[in-house]
Amino acid sequence: MNNIFNGRYTANVSEPFVVFLIGMRVNRFWAMKKWFAVAQAMGPMMQTLSEHPEKGLLGARMFFRGWPLETCLVSYWRSFDDLIRFARSDGDPHWPAWQQFMRDVGADGSVGIWHETYRVNPDQFECIYGNMPSFGLAAATTHVPVSEKMRTAQARMNVSA
Repeated sequence: MNNIFNGRYTANVSEPFVVFLIGMRVNRFWAMKKWFAVAQAMGPMMQTLSEHPEKGLLGARMFFRGWPLETCLVSYWRSFDDLIRFARSDGDPHWPAWQQFMRDVGADGSVGIWHETYRVNPDQFECIYGNMPSFGLAAATTHVPVSEKMRTAQARMNVSA
């Protein structure tokens, strides 16, 4: 079992950051060649980002659903500029994978892809992790125990109850 932190924890973040969600959905199971290629493209991207923290990825976690087959990668980035630079760089694996997707799948409907991007200021989020390993935003940034002063969601958001 991973290191479980008993009690309640949160993330301590003092700088703006970006939450980037990206995923795929298999719309036609028998178009395996197409969706398998899309699924395989994420590995080299994550390896590059893991080997080069200067590119701005703070942390990420992949989630899967069995049917319909779907993936969702929740990732945290240092900045929107870092995310765009990685996405558009010829020297990084995303741009060639995107071009290949457009050639092989395009708008044929066999594989769905999506993403959502959120820019977040330090006072515009709250999170809580109870009896969990370091997870999510706290794993990507700084994992800290919830203090008495930060016991409620309103306190963590600096909002009056």
